[in-house]
Amino acid sequence: MSFECSVCDKKFTTRQRHRIHFRTHTGEKPYECALCSKKFAQDSGLRAHLRTHTGEKPYECSLCSKKFALSGALRGHLRTHSGEKPYSCFECKRKFASRRNLYRHLVAHLVNRRFQCSVCNKEFARDDYLRKHFQITHTDRGKNYRHECSLCHKKFETPTYLRIHFRTHTGEKPFECSLCSKKFAQSGSLQSHLRTHTGEKPFECSVCNKKFSEKRHLRVHLPTHTGERNYECSVCSKRFLRRETLTEHRRTHAEGNPFECPVCNQKFKQNSYLRRHLLRHTGEKRYECSVCNKKFTQSGGLTAHFRLHTGKTPFECSVCNKKFVASSGLRSHLQTHTRVKEPFDLCVQQEIYAKLGSLKTA
Repeated sequence: MSFECSVCDKKFTTRQRHRIHFRTHTGEKPYECALCSKKFAQDSGLRAHLRTHTGEKPYECSLCSKKFALSGALRGHLRTHSGEKPYSCFECKRKFASRRNLYRHLVAHLVNRRFQCSVCNKEFARDDYLRKHFQITHTDRGKNYRHECSLCHKKFETPTYLRIHFRTHTGEKPFECSLCSKKFAQSGSLQSHLRTHTGEKPFECSVCNKKFSEKRHLRVHLPTHTGERNYECSVCSKRFLRRETLTEHRRTHAEGNPFECPVCNQKFKQNSYLRRHLLRHTGEKRYECSVCNKKFTQSGGLTAHFRLHTGKTPFECSVCNKKFVASSGLRSHLQTHTRVKEPFDLCVQQEIYAKLGSLKTA
C-alpha cells in the first residue's frame, strides 16, 4: 500500500512519511525550540537544531578527530579524506563530493538556453557565451586557442587561463582570505570578497554617484538611469532592462511548468521560482539580519524575522484578531479555527487568503 501526495503526486510507503512530506506544502512546523522559538517540520530537525544551543557535537571523524553536530556533516567531511565524489551531474557528468554542491551546479544547467549558434546549432545560456564559442570554433581567431582542457575539451588562449579553468574540475582554491580564511579559485574573486570586509566600493555610477563593490553590479544599475530596454520578447515585444528579466518573462509564454527540481521533481513555471525552491534542499542562507545576524534562505523569511525587531505584525486573524509577523503564521493559526468550528465559513476563509495575497510584500 502506498500513500500519494495530493499536491505533487509523490508516493510514500507509510502514512507517517506522507504526513511529514505534506508539511513541505502546508508550511506546518509543529516542533518548536523552547530556547529561540524556531520551528521545525520534523522532531529530528528540532533535535539537530538544539545542538546549536548546547554546542554538542556527537559525530567524530575517525581519521582526524574533527567533530560535527550532524551525521550528514560528518559523512560529507569524510569525503575530504577519501576523495570520493558520489554525486554526478546528469547533464555534464561532473562529480561532486556533496549533494549541496551538485544542486548549486545544476542551477547553471537549468537556465533557459536560447542563444543558438547559426553554424553548428549548439545552444548557450548567454549571448556572450555564444559569441566566444563562435570566435573560438568558427573563425580564424580560434587558431590561438591551442590549450585544451583534458577533461571537458574547452580551449583557452594561454596556459594561465587553462590552469585557472582546471580548478573548476579539481576544486583547488589557492587564494585564501587572511581575515576569515575563506578560499577562492581566482585572485580576482578573493579581491572582490575582501571588499565585503573593508566595505570598499570602487565602482561609482557617473549619474547618481552610487557606489558598488563589483563592476557587474554597476553594469546592472546603469540602465535604471537611461531607461534603455535592449532586451525584447520575441512573442509579445515587451522590452526589459535586463537579460535575466527577459528570460524569466519568456517563461510566462511557455505552456506548463518546464523547470523541474532534480531533487523532488516539483515543477515550476519560472526558473527564479525553481532557484528559490532549491534553497530548501541546499540549506544555503544568503539573507542576513542586520540586527542579530541570523541568516535565512529566502528574503521573505528575513522580512518576516525583521518584524520581530520592529514589532510590526501586519497579518491579523479576522476571527479572533490575533496578529502575526508572517502570512505562514496566520495560515497555520487559521487551522485552529477550522478544527474547532467546522464547517468554517468558506466566504470568510476566501477573504482571509485574498488579504494574505495582498500583504505578501508588506
